[in-house]
Amino acid sequence: MIVAFGADHAGFYLKEQLIQAAAALGHDTRDFGTHGPESVDYPGYAEVVARAVVGREADLGVVVCSNGVGVSIAANKVPGVRCALCHSAWGAARARQHTDANVLALGAGEIGPALAREILTAFLECRFEGGRHARRLASLMEIERRGVGAEMAPA
Repeated sequence: MIVAFGADHAGFYLKEQLIQAAAALGHDTRDFGTHGPESVDYPGYAEVVARAVVGREADLGVVVCSNGVGVSIAANKVPGVRCALCHSAWGAARARQHTDANVLALGAGEIGPALAREILTAFLECRFEGGRHARRLASLMEIERRGVGAEMAPA
């Protein structure tokens, strides 16, 4: 599996550790930056990872900032991305199993490296379960298809 990684300066060190962890699990990795701890803006890094996933340059993505919120919002702006901000391995597993999340967001200031590796491992090892979750995923995709300015009516 190819996993794309991106982070701002606050997530740089954790990103580096997670790239090593993914490689140790046998995955190919793509590092979309940042490549140092100097201050940068997170939206561009989250976007490039999200676009790599949607464009099938990568199977899954991982984005990191200080609390994970900014990168998750930015990644979710790219149509086709289902970015999940996770704080536990259980949450990461459910994100993959129930919503077919394709990008994982983490907050470097929220969790430590050991927990981040557990979350990453769960995210990479779990698969979408389908079944009743396929109907819900189709509903999410319909909301996305309607887009901005669509009439506010339940699907």
